[in-house]
Amino acid sequence: MRYLVLIEPTRTGYSAYAPDLLGCIATGATREQVEANMREAMELHLEGLRAEGGEIPEPRSTSAYVEVEA
Repeated sequence: MRYLVLIEPTRTGYSAYAPDLLGCIATGATREQVEANMREAMELHLEGLRAEGGEIPEPRSTSAYVEVEA
């Protein structure tokens, strides 16, 4: 499955979360590291849902850039 992941810079690196996977977050010192950590977090999150008999959420979130006058 392909889920939207939002990545934000922090004072110490990057943080990321997947809006469709409640509570699934990761951090990393670099963008590459946070993406790798997020992939692992998502795999573990889905594995946990399966183990508990939970439903795997369908990807629903999308993104868009909106231009405005600043």
